Amino acid sequence: MIDNHQKNIATFIHLSTFSRFIIPFGNFLGPIILWVANKDKSDFIDKHGKQAINFQISILLYAIILGSITIPFFIFKIFSGLDFIDFNGFENFHINLGKPSALLYIGGALGVLAIGAFILELVFIVIASLKARDGEFYNYPLTINFLK
Repeated sequence: MIDNHQKNIATFIHLSTFSRFIIPFGNFLGPIILWVANKDKSDFIDKHGKQAINFQISILLYAIILGSITIPFFIFKIFSGLDFIDFNGFENFHINLGKPSALLYIGGALGVLAIGAFILELVFIVIASLKARDGEFYNYPLTINFLK
């Protein structure tokens, strides 16, 4: 039987990932601290803790991959002649809105993909928190199970 204390701890494990907006790497530290301190108390807490940590590690891995694909497109665009913005000193600022290259479009599309993935991550965390509050288990989508 899952009591309210276990549900609350599992909920806070998921919600502690939002601490990254205050503490660097808080999305890892919060769930790990709560999970390690409480994993032996309940199988329910153990499963939620592993799922939250696995999801955060998976998101980090996906962000590294997406960033390593996106950043070169912007770097190649910046060093390809700088024809998009032409800066001619402080008293004469001239913007040349020439035709942007395909690299800029590809990089921008990948940036929009990253923003969409961030929004989905927040939604999935809230859903997992609500499921934990209700005493249900939630599997995050596209999660690699590093901790089993």
